Amino acid sequence: MRSVWSGNLAFGLVSIPVKLGSAVSSHKVSFRQIHLADQGRVRYQKTCELDEEVLTASDIGRAYETPDDQLVQVTDSDLQALPLPTAKTIEVSGFVDLASVDSMQLDTPYFLAPASAGANKPYVLMREALERSGKAAVGKFAMRNSEHLALVTPRDDVLLLQTLRWPDELNNPAEAAPKGSVKISDSELKLADTLIEALGEADLTAYHDEYAQAVEAMVTAKLEGAEPPTVSEEGGGGKVVDLMAALRASVEQAKPSGEQAGGPSRGPARGAKKAASSKRAGAKKTAAKKSAAKSGAGKKTAAKKTASSGRKAS
Repeated sequence: MRSVWSGNLAFGLVSIPVKLGSAVSSHKVSFRQIHLADQGRVRYQKTCELDEEVLTASDIGRAYETPDDQLVQVTDSDLQALPLPTAKTIEVSGFVDLASVDSMQLDTPYFLAPASAGANKPYVLMREALERSGKAAVGKFAMRNSEHLALVTPRDDVLLLQTLRWPDELNNPAEAAPKGSVKISDSELKLADTLIEALGEADLTAYHDEYAQAVEAMVTAKLEGAEPPTVSEEGGGGKVVDLMAALRASVEQAKPSGEQAGGPSRGPARGAKKAASSKRAGAKKTAAKKSAAKSGAGKKTAAKKTASSGRKAS
């Protein structure tokens, strides 16, 4: 595991040397910009706005811009000298129930690993203590020129650290809410409930990135001089004109073949369907019996005629 931060996880008077490594990876497709005329790559150069000189990394520093547009240079040593106890320590200051954590706060997950063999025992102790309590530890630490709020939880055999957004960084959800009064009928709600039941539980492990696969297939086709695959022109989404009709159609589509979407009254409807089906089945049986009776009667008549003909011949 490549370490992105190292320090200590402080649990009361217990200090656990740990290192932080990314818990996730990305298969996001990235593209390069090119000059269309000759396929040359487009490079970005950093230049000084005063003398237009092209700069290298060693020529570039950092500065803090004040509200009145003044620039104050800040060096690496300035940042390292900040009086922050969280610079090299994740200080656990309390515990919370996971259910109480606002999902909007969850940010980037990292694996916390023991930094040495001597850290194994206190590391396992904290992991098992968190597992037994059902709680998550809360603390702060500084990394990459920022202080982070963090949540530490047990996951299988490791401790998982998840950075959290600060509470005052969360925007008011009311800004995204529908404006005005919106009324939903009971029948619409019940149909929506039916659709949720019909679609069933989602298996998150079954999902995969189809965009990345499609890009790879398209690039492979271009390299081989073949025609890239195209998307089928089947109906996409559009404006919903009749919500109830759209819900019913969605339920019909989600139901296994042979089942019908009854919406809010699907219990009685199914009973009526069963009754109708029973009537049809009974009618079929009656017709079959009549047909069999007629067939039997015909056979008996034919047999009598044959027997009569035999007697006359003798």
